[in-house]
Amino acid sequence: EVQVVESGGGSVQAGGSLRLSCTASGFTFEKSDMAWYRQAPGNECELISTIMKDGTTSYETSVAGRFTISRDNAKNTVYLQMNNLKPEDTAVYYCARDLFVCLLRTFGSWGQGTQVTVSS
Repeated sequence: EVQVVESGGGSVQAGGSLRLSCTASGFTFEKSDMAWYRQAPGNECELISTIMKDGTTSYETSVAGRFTISRDNAKNTVYLQMNNLKPEDTAVYYCARDLFVCLLRTFGSWGQGTQVTVSS
């Protein structure tokens, strides 16, 4: 069974940092592309970062330069280091090996998510 478990969220003040983790099981992690998403209440699903199996990364414009995605294949884990957090980053963050969750609305690919709250 494919499973991802997100963790590391919390409440921080603007300008603070958090490191999210996503531990995967049930598939060959090292051969999989991975993505981080977020969704705030009333907002659409947002793909914010991807990391390919070859290590290539990409970022949504609003997080580029502040967030860093990385992976540890030995631990079947993908990370999202978030620096200089802003109130508009407040959302539930999800990871998935599916890079098209927002487009195809395949929300079953997500785990339970981890809440990030940034206060001004």
